[in-house]
Amino acid sequence: MKNFEKYLSLWVIGCMIVGILAGRFIPVLPQFLSNLEYAHVNFPIAVLIWLMIYPMMLKVDFESVKNVSKHPKGLVVTCVTNWLIKPFTMFGMAWLFFFVVFKALIPSDLAGDYLSGAVLLGAAPCTAMVFVWSYLSHGNPAYTLVQVAVNDLIILVAFVPIVALLLGVGGVQIPWNTLMLSVVLFVLIPLLAGIVTRWFIIKRKGKVYFNNLFIRKFDNLTIIGLLLTLIILFAFQGETIISNPLHIVLIAIPLVLQTFLVFFLTYGWAKAWKLPYEIAAPAGMIGASNFFELAVAVSVSLFGLDSGATLATIVGVLVEVPIMLTLVRIANRTSNKFNYIKA
Repeated sequence: MKNFEKYLSLWVIGCMIVGILAGRFIPVLPQFLSNLEYAHVNFPIAVLIWLMIYPMMLKVDFESVKNVSKHPKGLVVTCVTNWLIKPFTMFGMAWLFFFVVFKALIPSDLAGDYLSGAVLLGAAPCTAMVFVWSYLSHGNPAYTLVQVAVNDLIILVAFVPIVALLLGVGGVQIPWNTLMLSVVLFVLIPLLAGIVTRWFIIKRKGKVYFNNLFIRKFDNLTIIGLLLTLIILFAFQGETIISNPLHIVLIAIPLVLQTFLVFFLTYGWAKAWKLPYEIAAPAGMIGASNFFELAVAVSVSLFGLDSGATLATIVGVLVEVPIMLTLVRIANRTSNKFNYIKA
């Protein structure tokens, strides 16, 4: 596993290339897989994400959920970052690049579309993949679960007014089927599977076996699931990447910078507040990552499938995995700078 992780960057690049080539030269494959979706949730990707999340959910001990109240600052950091900082820094970053820095390269109407897509990403904190990033950065699984649950509840009341305010558009509606299906697939089902598995194994073989041997059997599952997800994501958009390489890069630049900015703001704030690393790292990951299924669904309903806004949300999907893996590595390398009192 350690050798595998040592060369993870090369594996990621290789999977991105394989995905692009597959989309370009074997178009029937991504076309078939892309049809297996409902409410903009793709089921092959959902299965892979489920497999990635399952090891994290195995670690959720409900006895430790009650300890979340001992560290309320972690929830404050998460909520303030995701709802009072992130949407507005995303708007500012996207506006700066699309309307000022890249003014000569992007027509103003298209720049407005790209800005809309970026705002939709910034106003939708992650529900699914954040469990993967928390797992890889050795976050507290129980606390991460509560952080995600709180964000999902806030989405219900804050997403629409924030998007309407920043974009100045009316008729913004939450696609309830996308939101509810994502919560069921990426939170409820793997959580129940983890609870049942944990109870059954501990009852049969004890907690020591479960913590020291059983959980380790799933170490490679998360990384393999990530790499396969990358291949599928880039296969879906292989033709788009090849046909619009310049605009893909132009959209990606502010999205990547925004991701790093929000992560370091959140991570640094958590450290300044003396939060344990296992709370600080997931807080940073939640702030940096996006609920891209929700963003894509809203973009399609508001602006259309072929719009610049939808393209921007898709670019957000493409850059998220490699960038978040970089942030996971940064978090792991700086973990020794935190207070290690367990949450």
